[in-house]
This record gives sequence, C-alpha cells and structure tokens, in this order.
Amino acid sequence: MKYLALILVFALVACGADGPPQRPDAPEPGINVSGTLEIGVTGGS
Repeated sequence: MKYLALILVFALVACGADGPPQRPDAPEPGINVSGTLEIGVTGGS
C-alpha cells in the first residue's frame, strides 16, 4: 500500500499539477488568421 501511494504521488508530480488551474488570457476581439498558403503548378515531362 505504501508503494502505491508513492507511485500516485510521483504520477501527480509528473503531470504538472502544481497548483490551482489558471484561466487563460481572453482572446482579442476580431478575426485572427494564421498559417501558410502555397499555390503553384507542377507538371512532368
């Protein structure tokens, strides 16, 4: 039983649960577009 408690404690430490949850920053209003766009023509001979 003692080993099970140690395993659970190590699992809790490893998952990063080190405090209360924090609310993420509010997104800015508007449209946000990100990424890449590639356009081209390929052909063979």
